[in-house]
Amino acid sequence: MINHVILLKFKSGVTESDIEELEKMLDDLPNKITEIHLYEFGRDIIRSQRSFDFALVSLFANIEALERYQQHRQHLPVLKKIKQMCENVATVDFEGSDAGSVQIERSSLDFKPI
Repeated sequence: MINHVILLKFKSGVTESDIEELEKMLDDLPNKITEIHLYEFGRDIIRSQRSFDFALVSLFANIEALERYQQHRQHLPVLKKIKQMCENVATVDFEGSDAGSVQIERSSLDFKPI
């Protein structure tokens, strides 16, 4: 599976209604683009100096599915909106590992009092 992660830093003039419009556009995509397996997004809640304002995490079967999503006609208006709203966009795409498939021997996790 391919994980697609986007971090957004909004321009200073971006309004609450701009963000709500983006959220609505993003919320509609999984209903229109079948390549999307998982789709989560949200606003930063910590708001530290180094934080981005918004994040999107999505999951695709393979790189070809991600590429179809990126060129999909329903996705292109969202890209345009993001470019209008953001001063900085960071992305990373990676092949995820199934953390649930990793088996750890229980005895190695047992802590004994000193």
